[in-house]
Amino acid sequence: MSRTILDIHILQTVPPSNLNRDDTGTPKSALYGGVRRARVSSQAWKRATRKAFNDLLPPSELGVRTKKVAEVLAERITALALAMDPAHAVDLAAEMLRTATGSKIEVPKRKAKDDQAEAQEANGAAPESSYLMFLSTCQLDALAALAVELDTGDGLKSFQAALKKKENKAAAQQAVDTRHSVDIALFGRMVADSTDLNVEAATQVAHAISVHKSEIESDYYTAVDDKNKESEMGAGMIGSIDFNSATLYRYAAVDVDELHRTLGTGLRTDEAPSTPAQKAVGAFLEGFITSLPTGKINTFGNHTLPSAVIVKLRTRRPVSFVGAFEQPVSQGANGGFLEEACERLGSYVPQLEKAFGVPDGERSWVLRVGGETQALKDLGTSVTLAELVKDVEAAVARRLETGV
Repeated sequence: MSRTILDIHILQTVPPSNLNRDDTGTPKSALYGGVRRARVSSQAWKRATRKAFNDLLPPSELGVRTKKVAEVLAERITALALAMDPAHAVDLAAEMLRTATGSKIEVPKRKAKDDQAEAQEANGAAPESSYLMFLSTCQLDALAALAVELDTGDGLKSFQAALKKKENKAAAQQAVDTRHSVDIALFGRMVADSTDLNVEAATQVAHAISVHKSEIESDYYTAVDDKNKESEMGAGMIGSIDFNSATLYRYAAVDVDELHRTLGTGLRTDEAPSTPAQKAVGAFLEGFITSLPTGKINTFGNHTLPSAVIVKLRTRRPVSFVGAFEQPVSQGANGGFLEEACERLGSYVPQLEKAFGVPDGERSWVLRVGGETQALKDLGTSVTLAELVKDVEAAVARRLETGV
């Protein structure tokens, strides 16, 4: 059975930085090919990609992932019922979420000094879920509308009784299991208390690793007190921060068929059936390529874009090219690792695809910057970012609608 898989391969050079640190503040790393590599976790780049969606998609097509979901829903309820007491709206929101998701929605018991936690609870702190809950804007709007419809104004017990009715409970559960947002469809959702509400992620993102051995360095810094007199020697503050620099190989795969199943077909009569998945693929492609985790970004200002991007639309299964770098890339004669990394890919990819009989009909695109990426020119159609997004969207729509 033919599938529709989008593979994205990126080479990106990052100067001294600390994009993604561990619990000690040190840049994350990993052993690969017997040497220590710089690493940026998949979670860090997924988060950066989700933030990039804010500039690429309207809010109505996105979701919110938070423990404070009762507060978020209560805001929508009061927006529909302007005269409603905010505290009552929070109570309605909590009950609605308990019914819809089966989750515990309770006022958190936080550790605090001088009985601050008890005082906070007594003052009406909003209840929260015990884990991050991921709901789309459309799902929150549907829950809010149902809450306002069922609230008779006779108090919370009356509302609870209404939610116990079979048809109302079913409506609440349906509201959170339909009209998923783009980010939920791409990255998935887990509802621990109601596994039937889980959403399978259409996207897999690999941990980015350097194509070469990477050492961690330490920057010792001082800060001077502006009010010090000339006679007062020494710094007002001293410290150190770890950093590294690397040429990273980044990889992600999108199961377009799974994405299409989750998002469904176009909601408007003027939309083609493939439109939601097509738009989601375009947003992910641009967001993943251009995004950057913001760890210590003010300290290092490491704002870079990829030097090379290879995109392949496959018909069988995802394929990572990380094997090209199992043997770490050596520094070039004139310094740098990018040119050698591109030569590795330029040689490795054709050999791999020939050995495993990759179909000739699979589409490939290459975005390149600079002479160091010359070795990649024959791996696909040469494009700019705008052309890449447009071409891939069109190819995805054609594949979903015609199977070709």
